[in-house]
Amino acid sequence: MKANDTARPAPLTPLFLSWFALVCLTFLGLGLSEGGVRGVWFQLLVAALVWFKGWIVARYFIESHVAHPFIATVVRVFILCVPVALVFTAWLGDRFARLATL
Repeated sequence: MKANDTARPAPLTPLFLSWFALVCLTFLGLGLSEGGVRGVWFQLLVAALVWFKGWIVARYFIESHVAHPFIATVVRVFILCVPVALVFTAWLGDRFARLATL
């Protein structure tokens, strides 16, 4: 190894922008919940926000896009579980809630 071969630190701009996007999406969700919007479409919007925030965390903080394809797929499926459960609860209501309880 040469003396001038030093590892360059990762640029912080993508991490800062992804963190800022997470904060903005959190405030967006808070604003939507305080806005009084209700109904099935609201649940779909919340599910989309949850999925997008999970994708941001997996992509920029966990760096799942550089992982082995199997690990990347497992992370994507894991991130998709909560939004799918929100959608099922919104559309199927009590029937899905009974299935999901212990």
